[in-house]
Amino acid sequence: MVFSASNFVLIICKDAAGVAGNIFAFGLFVSPAHTFRRIIRNHATEEFSGLPYIYALLNCLICTWYGSPVVSSDNILVMTVNSVGAVFQLVYITLFIIYAEKTKQVRMLGLLAAVCGLIAIIVLGSLQITDAATRRLVVGLLSCASLISMFASPLFIINLVIQTQSVEFMPFYLSLSTFLMSTSFLLYGIFNFDPFVYVPNGVGTILGIVQLALYFYYKDSSKEDSREPLLVSYE
Repeated sequence: MVFSASNFVLIICKDAAGVAGNIFAFGLFVSPAHTFRRIIRNHATEEFSGLPYIYALLNCLICTWYGSPVVSSDNILVMTVNSVGAVFQLVYITLFIIYAEKTKQVRMLGLLAAVCGLIAIIVLGSLQITDAATRRLVVGLLSCASLISMFASPLFIINLVIQTQSVEFMPFYLSLSTFLMSTSFLLYGIFNFDPFVYVPNGVGTILGIVQLALYFYYKDSSKEDSREPLLVSYE
């Protein structure tokens, strides 16, 4: 009876953390909206890069596959958040292709095809693994590596903040959303005893703390202006 009660509490805590992570992730998904309003208004992608959205799509698709019941039966909230994220990335990529120059359009279409091909290889390849535990291990390692590299992408911005002593290119709400989402899924992974979730999100939590600390340290020395971030990135 005591075991059942404690197990029930663990499930409630896990689900609560997962739902919170889904909510906070929405802040990351909509963060490029300001950039794309500018692109639509100017009918040009200017100097913005489409690579972050391509890589984010790949990351979301890999994590969606890991969270699916075919790979891991107890990670449905991982699947939901990343499937929604994949839809957002497809919308951003579509808009980028529409307003990009011809050479950028060709490049983006090629990268999009490469992502689709890679995901097809991962899905079909993992389905050939008959042992469920091995399949989860293989896809989990890919998901973990993808997430860690995604969370590590703001290191460029962190270095830029330190060099310029300005938080101009590190939006506060983007850093806050990253921290809150990572912390939520860190707890989700711990409650679910899933290292493929809590390890990469632990890295994301640490980097989120670093970004917030730098923001509050350098915010007073930053000059307010209307320029856009150099790179918009998220999970």
